[in-house]
Amino acid sequence: LAERCAGGMAAAGVAVGLGSSDFSDLREIKKQLLSVAERSRERGLQHSGKWASELAFALDPLPLSELPPPPALTEEDARDLDAYTLAKSYFDLKEYDRAAYFLRGCKSQKAYFLYMYSRYLSGEKKKDDETVDSLGPLEKGQVKNEALRELRVELSKKHKARELDGFGLYLYGVVLRKLDLVKEAIDVFVEAAHVLPLHWGAWLELCNLITDKEMLKFLSLPDTWMKEFFLAHIYTELQLIEEALQKYQSLIDAGFSKSTYIISQIAVAYHNIRDIDKALSIFNELRKQDPYRIENMDTFSNLLYVRSMKPELSYLAHNLCEIDKYRVETCCVIGNYYSLRSQHEKAALYFQRALKLNPRYLGAWTLMGHEYMEMKNTSAAIQAYRHAIEVNKRDYRAWYGLGQTYEILKMPFYCLYYYRRAHQLRPNDSRMLVALGECYEKLNQLVEAKKCYWRAYAVGDVEKMALVKLAKLHEQLNESEQAAQCYIKYIQDIYSCGEIVEHLEVSTAFRYLAQYYFKCKLWDEASACAQKCCAFNDTREEGKALLRQILQLRNQGETSSTDIAAPFFLPASLSANNTPTRRVSPLNLSSVTP
Repeated sequence: LAERCAGGMAAAGVAVGLGSSDFSDLREIKKQLLSVAERSRERGLQHSGKWASELAFALDPLPLSELPPPPALTEEDARDLDAYTLAKSYFDLKEYDRAAYFLRGCKSQKAYFLYMYSRYLSGEKKKDDETVDSLGPLEKGQVKNEALRELRVELSKKHKARELDGFGLYLYGVVLRKLDLVKEAIDVFVEAAHVLPLHWGAWLELCNLITDKEMLKFLSLPDTWMKEFFLAHIYTELQLIEEALQKYQSLIDAGFSKSTYIISQIAVAYHNIRDIDKALSIFNELRKQDPYRIENMDTFSNLLYVRSMKPELSYLAHNLCEIDKYRVETCCVIGNYYSLRSQHEKAALYFQRALKLNPRYLGAWTLMGHEYMEMKNTSAAIQAYRHAIEVNKRDYRAWYGLGQTYEILKMPFYCLYYYRRAHQLRPNDSRMLVALGECYEKLNQLVEAKKCYWRAYAVGDVEKMALVKLAKLHEQLNESEQAAQCYIKYIQDIYSCGEIVEHLEVSTAFRYLAQYYFKCKLWDEASACAQKCCAFNDTREEGKALLRQILQLRNQGETSSTDIAAPFFLPASLSANNTPTRRVSPLNLSSVTP
């Protein structure tokens, strides 16, 4: 037994390079990647194999003499070879039960893994087939993978006997995660990463189970170069974008500059911080390098949607349709295209098609929730958002969407809960803070509301509404000085961005300031603001009336007050005669979130 265990460990450790997270020997790293890509494919782990192959492709080719040798066969491998070869051909054709039948009794690590994995996938396929026709939450909850409990019992016996190699541990972790045994699953995935650090699948599963940075600190991870890729990925998932971008930059500097995986991850990171121009340019560059790529194109389409780039989105949808119309990403891109054209029923139909192809596809659930919101179908929207949260509790858009639905249903306490969850996931996103502020306002908790609006302004208000809402709150509380202060800051912000005239609340701000300065007997300032009011339809008459009053009072000999000081004045550039120069800020982002 000890010999077999050692053999398993040795097999798992082929070309592992456990020693360090050093990138100095890129040839050795390339060998390791080619080796693990081949071993992943032998076990039917296509995505891990693809990831390793893509990364290996980004490095310089190896000469014939340095190519990694095929994995050495043991006695058990030789005995199981015929059964394994036959079963693998059935497995590749998705005949999982048939593959498992011919692998019964196999003892080698590779054949045993394929036996257990076939049984697992067979259960998943049956579960998906049952859920395909009904996407309602009640039916979905009742459909389970029946094979999981048996697999757990068998794998846990092997685990206790220390007979599982890195791939076996990975499968055991997946089974535990599916049974919602999160803590045990994390331990097993960490063990799998130690035994076989090159298997990306185990790292990725670990990513999905870590909910915050604190949790990450307590994990005992192997000191290997793979850890750098894992950290970059988890930082992106946890919205720690600055750290993620630093990691990816260091990986590019280390020699992975040609990696399309890293380029796509950087684009996703910029998408997450809503630096839309940067993300779009990186995605366009990625499309030039890898024109038939479908992965991440749904994220690209989200960016085109936010920017209302109809021709580009239409071209992308047609292009992906030609490549593969039955991929979830393609369905999501087409859904976004119809949504941008306000054909919400058609959009929802394509998101449903995406979910029939993959019921665990997070983006489609969230986007479908948005479409149901547009169609005023709040109960369906709530169901869709809840599914999204089931798939990934870190999806802030689903929490935010639930908050919006309950806002429509006029249930502010529910709203508050969901907006808080969204805010916890995106503490520096002003939209979550403004939504929280509005909730507190409805619940008459004005002090909390003020804090939220002020914080939204402090973190960089995307929609430029936080200061207006704060000013109106101060107005409500008769705190005229603070209200004036907020309106002045708001006007300065709007003009510095170059979003003049378009913004609805600018006229409100000028009207309030004109009246405020009038009360303070500061005729010049009041007059400047009143003249600004004349530029807007809704405040033109009030502006003219105020100008007449000021003129009348001046003619009567009233002088500007010097003893009542206003908090501060509008800058010279905003006086009635000056039109500010149009400057477009790079973070002038649209408020639409697909």
